[in-house]
Amino acid sequence: MSLFITFEGGEGCGKSVQAKTLYRRLLQSGIPALLTHEPGGTSLGNRISRCLKWTQNTDISPLTELLLFNASRAQLIDEVIQPNLKGGKTVICDRYADSTTAYQSYGRGLDLPTVKAINYAATGGLKADLTVLLDISAEEGLARKRARRQDRFEQEDIAFHQRVRKGYLKMAASEPKRWLVVDASQSRRKIAQIIWQRVSQLLSRQGD
Repeated sequence: MSLFITFEGGEGCGKSVQAKTLYRRLLQSGIPALLTHEPGGTSLGNRISRCLKWTQNTDISPLTELLLFNASRAQLIDEVIQPNLKGGKTVICDRYADSTTAYQSYGRGLDLPTVKAINYAATGGLKADLTVLLDISAEEGLARKRARRQDRFEQEDIAFHQRVRKGYLKMAASEPKRWLVVDASQSRRKIAQIIWQRVSQLLSRQGD
């Protein structure tokens, strides 16, 4: 049996660090695992990612964003995620379809049923067994990012990032069994402990 675990959250929440930490701990525990990310994770996806994040002097419409993210996602699922899940690995993905719902629907204002329908078409209905939401205020998260070059999304105004956070929390509240909401203002070690506790529970159930 395999697990599909996704990490979500606003800018500066620390999800990439925690995804890598979990990946290393799984390997150390002798559990076959794969770490990937969105957008990207494939040759095609990486090209799409550069376009989405770093295109300058070109307005990319919210609908175009939605379609590009899902094009990258469909390729990642077909080329990486599904083959590894079928091979018995635990797959960890740094961002997944919930990011698109949070950013393009709640953040950009696209019609929620449309976003969900296109996400479903790209994923084929594949959902995570566990989605970890590292929750932090938009202000604190962005403050962590100010020292580095900012991509298109990090450059959005604070109201956009606040809408994204509210969207994440609304999604988590609607599916509490799938989501694990963690206060991302805690220490990295404490956050990692909370995540590992939940993942251990899932792994033990698979062994029953």
